[in-house]
Amino acid sequence: MNDRNNTIAGWVLFAGIVALGASIVTGEMYKGERPETMGYPIEGVVEEGAGGEAEKPIAFFLQTADAAKGEAQFKKCAACHTIDAGGANGIGPALFGTLGKPIAGHAGFAYSDALKGVGGTWGWDNMSAWLANPKRFAPGTKMAFAGLSNPQDRADLLLFLNSKGGTLTVPPPPAEDAPAAGEDAAKADAEASSTAEKAEDVPVVPGAEEGRGKGDADAQGR
Repeated sequence: MNDRNNTIAGWVLFAGIVALGASIVTGEMYKGERPETMGYPIEGVVEEGAGGEAEKPIAFFLQTADAAKGEAQFKKCAACHTIDAGGANGIGPALFGTLGKPIAGHAGFAYSDALKGVGGTWGWDNMSAWLANPKRFAPGTKMAFAGLSNPQDRADLLLFLNSKGGTLTVPPPPAEDAPAAGEDAAKADAEASSTAEKAEDVPVVPGAEEGRGKGDADAQGR
């Protein structure tokens, strides 16, 4: 009886050793490590804010904007908006005379609190930002439009919108390589510091100050 129990215990122990060994081997074969960067790249998609130059101001693109092309762009908006004078509100508000008027200010339309909370009037820059990404411009907006990523398309559409009762004047082109705010002051400070350092480096001839003092005394005696 004891031999039988010992045999059973031996087989159980052996099975446990085999299972443990198999677990260790399997773990080494399929060992996984956390990647340094989570996720995986999708071909053709550029991470937001990564690479490329900063987009130029919309005033730059307005210089070559074409209202006829903007009218073609407006076809993407026509399912929800009217644009002609006297047009009725639809899924979205009527857009005649929008540029230059208060944001969320068209009578009779129930705007979202998100857009009403923006405040101000529609100008070239904020309308461009709205058309580029409505949900970023006014988080919580009910507008489902994904946005126009191409700034020239937005400029064309803006010019068309302004031709429909808008009150804005096309801005002049932005200055090329204009210094950012504060750069002039920083440059002046740097030049002043450089001048002071040069003055400190000028050698002083021994006795020069003493001779200058005597000359001044002689001049006063005269």
